[in-house]
Amino acid sequence: MKWAPVVLSAAVLALTTVGAAGAAGSLEAPVKATYLYKLVPFVEWPAGAFASPTQPVVLCLLGGDPFGAVLDQAVRGQKIGARAIVVHRLAKAEKATGCHVLYLSAPRALGAAEALQSAHGAPVLTVTDQAAGAGAVVNFVLRENRVRFTIDSRAAAENGLTISSKLLSLALDARAGR
Repeated sequence: MKWAPVVLSAAVLALTTVGAAGAAGSLEAPVKATYLYKLVPFVEWPAGAFASPTQPVVLCLLGGDPFGAVLDQAVRGQKIGARAIVVHRLAKAEKATGCHVLYLSAPRALGAAEALQSAHGAPVLTVTDQAAGAGAVVNFVLRENRVRFTIDSRAAAENGLTISSKLLSLALDARAGR
């Protein structure tokens, strides 16, 4: 996927501006929703994480759904290679098995720590809105009215994930956390 770095770079530049404080709430969710699936081509999962070359990428939301229809619209018709993207909304952490991407919208909510702990060591790209060091691989942050992200390289490695150097270079911080 030689076009993937160009697409992500363009998406970062075009989508990261959230705007003035009043507009921040209205654009923050669509920007994060787009990031959730745009990150996927820059992550390499270990052998066995997918049952087949065409198994969909399962993007799970736990702890509430800040996106609503925005995420469904963002992934509709999108493919990562031969893989479609499907969205699952989870009520409980124990249902998170089978997720390739796990977004915790309320990382401090009851069950969130358990979800991160249960995903630890599994081939899951964990994403939160919490500051780095919480145990997630990717953490969304707002900086200068832009949605940006940090990457915990150690958490990625512990989950058996390899993050592209191109994605690491776009992160605000890509140090090993914990």
